Amino acid sequence: MRNEERKIITVILCLFCLNCMAQKRTFQQKENPEERRVDMDTPTFQPTVKVGKALDDGDSIQYVELQNIYVYPTTTFKNEKQRQQYNRLVHNVKKVLPIAKECNVIIRETYEYLQTLPDKKARDAHLKLVEEDIKRTYTPRMKKLTYSQGKLLIKLVDRECHSTSYGLIQAILGPVKAGFYQAFAWIYGASLKKRYDPEGVDRLTERIVQQVESGQL
Repeated sequence: MRNEERKIITVILCLFCLNCMAQKRTFQQKENPEERRVDMDTPTFQPTVKVGKALDDGDSIQYVELQNIYVYPTTTFKNEKQRQQYNRLVHNVKKVLPIAKECNVIIRETYEYLQTLPDKKARDAHLKLVEEDIKRTYTPRMKKLTYSQGKLLIKLVDRECHSTSYGLIQAILGPVKAGFYQAFAWIYGASLKKRYDPEGVDRLTERIVQQVESGQL
């Protein structure tokens, strides 16, 4: 991996600067998503079934709620190069989607924890310590991603968190640091302001994401 590619992947670390909990996270897995071998024939997420009960005139009726199943026309390719590009996109989605979902969990946990801090001074002091810890923890993880996977992660974070990476950094670390990270990313051909467009340029990505989420890929 080229040095500039390593730098832009390191920029993705700022996505995880939202982890504001003082204690160690219990979310950490034994094996991180970026360390897993991607099996194109095995689902990344296992399909789940929700079983519950509903009352109807005093009677208890059991029901089963299944995950969505997505049906699309068979994918056709004009040539082998197009097929390889599709397979590469599937591979990358399966690699980084779990990380984007991890980021979403962190954000929710972070918001709840911030509410317990007494004032802005306490929050700022804690954020400074957390930012240093996040860089130390996640730099090795992000360097395991390729340049294209890092750019895809930026978009999938927008999909999962309903906010661009730039917006998340600005909300937590302020506009100055958000501007710094954005300028750094721009130098290497990326943008933390990039939006996820499931109806447009990212339509194929959204199709793959939905199938990966449902356990079909």
